[in-house]
Amino acid sequence: MSKQVQVIKANRADRSLSTTAETLRVAAYVRVSTDHKEQLESFKSQIAYFTDKIKSNPAWTLVDIYKDEGISGTGTEKRDDFNRLINDCMEGKIDLILTKSLSRFSRNVVDTLKYIRLLKERNIAVIFEEEAINTLTAKGETLITFLSAMSQQYVETLSGSVRHGIRAKMLRGELVGDPEALGYDKDDETGKLVINEAEAEIVRYIFKRYAEGAGGRVIGRELENLGYKTKRGNTTWENQLFLVLLKMRSI
Repeated sequence: MSKQVQVIKANRADRSLSTTAETLRVAAYVRVSTDHKEQLESFKSQIAYFTDKIKSNPAWTLVDIYKDEGISGTGTEKRDDFNRLINDCMEGKIDLILTKSLSRFSRNVVDTLKYIRLLKERNIAVIFEEEAINTLTAKGETLITFLSAMSQQYVETLSGSVRHGIRAKMLRGELVGDPEALGYDKDDETGKLVINEAEAEIVRYIFKRYAEGAGGRVIGRELENLGYKTKRGNTTWENQLFLVLLKMRSI
């Protein structure tokens, strides 16, 4: 009697991290915000880097390098290739997206959260190289939790009429809640959140250590030993960071 063999497909989150028999359709997203010579050189370097990286992996097939040149990352309306990337994902053409960093993907925290969730629902991973984050892994869950905390913590406790106004601001990418959120500044002209690159280094460190299982007090002491300061310039992190991580756990 012949035996029936059940075939179990690999999880895409695992397949995006290792070589398997099934080829992944991979795209990269590249963006620079100005036409300055230095940024244009970076633009060309990123395109060459991701093209070579994808083509040299036998488990990957290059779909396209999606690129927006001289376009701000605070909104997605004018980023034609970003929108083309998302549309191609929705049409089932892409399994994995590579990009240099969170800030290259989007400087608008609401947009970042929106598209990460949208892609995750379709089992499409985004890998942010500088932060070493794959959105379909546990570390990616930590990122989503952090972004959720930033964008939702003030909305959920407000009355209906106020909540409507706040949600409208969020959809426009404007700052709601704490104006001193670590890693972000408020753009005075647009009222939107933009990433503070100096503070982003601290946030990435917190992500890394938290994903490794370190608690708030431990990370706080490490930040103090490294000489990092809080948004207000304080050198004491322990209590503040512990409360932040508790909120992250409760989302």
